[in-house]
Amino acid sequence: MNIQIDPHTLQRALERGATESEITETLKSGINILGKQGRLGKFKVFAFQQNRNSRYFEEKKLEVYYVVENNTIITVTVYVFYGKF
Repeated sequence: MNIQIDPHTLQRALERGATESEITETLKSGINILGKQGRLGKFKVFAFQQNRNSRYFEEKKLEVYYVVENNTIITVTVYVFYGKF
């Protein structure tokens, strides 16, 4: 299945600390979750071991929500959580 990362989704994801490659990896090998309004989602935990906003975090978890149209995954939003999962 093709993956299309919406430009607005990518911009917001970058602001939240996610990269384009992490989004793609989450969509390819993440664990399925359900989103609101029937949207599909996947999550994946990545090693982080860095500071963000003056705090140290071991891991970050990406949640990518998307819709499927014509055999293409189209991202809707990406959430990034920091902590130990």
